[in-house]
Amino acid sequence: MSSLEGRVALISGTAGGMGRAAALIFAAAGARVAGCDLDVAGDAETARMVREAGGVMTSQAPLDLTSADGAREWVEQAVADHGGVDILYNNASVARVGPWDELDFEAWRFAMTYELDIVYLSTRAAWPHLVARGGGVIINIASVAAHRGASFVHQHAHGAAKGAVASFTRHLVVSGAPHHIRANTISPGMIRTPATAGFVDDPGGPIATVLASIPAGRVGAPEDVARVAAFLASDAASYINGADIPVDGGILAVAP
Repeated sequence: MSSLEGRVALISGTAGGMGRAAALIFAAAGARVAGCDLDVAGDAETARMVREAGGVMTSQAPLDLTSADGAREWVEQAVADHGGVDILYNNASVARVGPWDELDFEAWRFAMTYELDIVYLSTRAAWPHLVARGGGVIINIASVAAHRGASFVHQHAHGAAKGAVASFTRHLVVSGAPHHIRANTISPGMIRTPATAGFVDDPGGPIATVLASIPAGRVGAPEDVARVAAFLASDAASYINGADIPVDGGILAVAP
């Protein structure tokens, strides 16, 4: 595992799934983790797990990152607790999927708020602290839905929001270069998380068809994504900037 010893890592959405996996893996690599979530109990459980494993984690919950005040509160408390910011991992998001003809403007705006706006707001809040640190790393979660459609479930709003996250990140590369700030995205495929478990575990649903399209032959685990994020956050990835890393079992490589 690449070392993150002494780094301060802000990770959003740490109550479960990929955020919890990231908190555990980043802390095991030596980072001091500052998490946040809307789910108080889940977030407290993650912090307990990190500490029991010998890591360091503080967290704020409930915390709403859809407002500038909420994002600023998260970052400023992390700086107060740990002395600065080295890594910003914008993991948190809430998707809206479903048939195109049922996608009303309210659902569209919800997706933009909870998948795109929170990335912008958290990055704006953390930016001056990364600059003051003399450099750092931003990791944003995009999605394979930013690159392709899916027949098993329509993802117009989700794909548009995540496509915007990927584009936004490439522009951060330009803005961050003078300050030694790197920015990359990860595009997960089908990952089993609390949000997707109902779909993945439904034997009567389309999961068999989905699995048949994944060269790896399995659904991903949160740790598959978190390990890539920890690598991107480390000095071992110091020449990786502006990349989008699919963690999808190979589905983008064989997409028609």
